[in-house]
Amino acid sequence: MKPLKKTLHLADTRGKADHGWLKAKHTFSFSNYHDPSRVHFGALRVLNDDYIAGGMGFGMHPHDNMEIITIPTSGVVAHKDSFGNYGTITAGEIQVMSAGTGIYHSEFNHQQNEPLTLFQIWLFPNQENVKPRYAQQSFDVVARHNRFQTVVAPANDQQEDALWIYQDAYFSIGNFEAGQDFSYQIKRPGNGLYVFVIEGEVQVAEENLKSRDGLGLENLQEAHFKTTTGVELLLMEVPE
Repeated sequence: MKPLKKTLHLADTRGKADHGWLKAKHTFSFSNYHDPSRVHFGALRVLNDDYIAGGMGFGMHPHDNMEIITIPTSGVVAHKDSFGNYGTITAGEIQVMSAGTGIYHSEFNHQQNEPLTLFQIWLFPNQENVKPRYAQQSFDVVARHNRFQTVVAPANDQQEDALWIYQDAYFSIGNFEAGQDFSYQIKRPGNGLYVFVIEGEVQVAEENLKSRDGLGLENLQEAHFKTTTGVELLLMEVPE
């Protein structure tokens, strides 16, 4: 097996955008932020960490041939799209959208006086020009205490209680107490693993990661973790 390859993205090295109503951090090149060394990690193309002021948001805009995952961390997202889907998404829920042949959608902070924070993540699909689709789901946050909860899985491996996408990728979220030792087993041989720390501190692959740090790992079968503090982790297993 090839030696382990690591790609470290510390929180304070991310791209930044401040539009007043929108404050965004970009792990990978996005919009006016472009770094040729940080365009993607395998199929993972975008990892945006957004703060949206009350009542503000993104008007109708197009996407195509991209898998889009939205994970609110606080507040309420109001969604509307050109296929007639509309509704709200709150913390504890996750939204997926397969843009396929093309879809228009809008995303707004549903609350006038409270901020909205969310992660928006884009993946290259493994099938192009599919019929656009939309889904959202609520997850039991208690079920990820000291364990990983799979929240997104491939279309051909539709796991119970997980949303599916057109890519051989798995997203897992876990909340772990301090002093925990645990592992994550790669589900599909050949996939890489992108570790993103939502909150807290953890050790993995001889790296000490803190809140909003990211670490890409390639050529591995298993990743071992040890928590320094209580920690919330988002793992994105994607084709390299």
